Amino acid sequence: MIENIEYNTERNKLIIPEYGRHLQKMVDHAIAIEDDVERNKVAKAIIDVMGNLNPHLRDVADFKHKLWDQLFIISDFKLDVESPFDKPTREELAAKPERLAYPQNFPKYRFYGNNIKRMIDVALRWEEGELKQALIVTIANHMKKCFLNWNKDTVDDAVIFNHLYELSNGGIDVTKNDLVLSESSKLINVKSRQNTNKSHSNKSHSKSKSHSHRSSNKNTNRKRH
Repeated sequence: MIENIEYNTERNKLIIPEYGRHLQKMVDHAIAIEDDVERNKVAKAIIDVMGNLNPHLRDVADFKHKLWDQLFIISDFKLDVESPFDKPTREELAAKPERLAYPQNFPKYRFYGNNIKRMIDVALRWEEGELKQALIVTIANHMKKCFLNWNKDTVDDAVIFNHLYELSNGGIDVTKNDLVLSESSKLINVKSRQNTNKSHSNKSHSKSKSHSHRSSNKNTNRKRH
């Protein structure tokens, strides 16, 4: 028995360690089977075992496809069986993924973000009317909020109007209108005010509870005649 003991240092490296040594041996056994029918039968049985090891993935799209790909990878692409899917190749596995097409928008005023520019482009395509005017007001207020969050506590509406004019390439001009944006105090620190009010409320409740507890103790400790 001692002679048959296997050490990990003497074993072949697991290609996909998550499936364990036993499944690797099953795949190696399938590779060694000479009969095509029996080899295909064993391969399907191995796929079932792999699926049972990942029951949480049964509802995932292309689950079976992934299992067959992993089976060929575990076999080091040496397993010759019929697959219901296209067989992966070693070159495909070693190929580097393509670079993601990150947006390359570099607005002049980065604190407004790319979404503001998209909203402005949408507003430019709308027909003149109350709906477009409402959208412009919404955009301007959001620009003011972004400006305040990034720069300082106050900003003149004329600055926002000039930026809106510049970002729209002159398509939206409200500099001569009597448009009034929301006050700075309403656009920023709303959450802070809510937390402050909640903190004051908790303190008041705590003080009231403490005072009531002290009064109860005084009444309890009062001597009775």
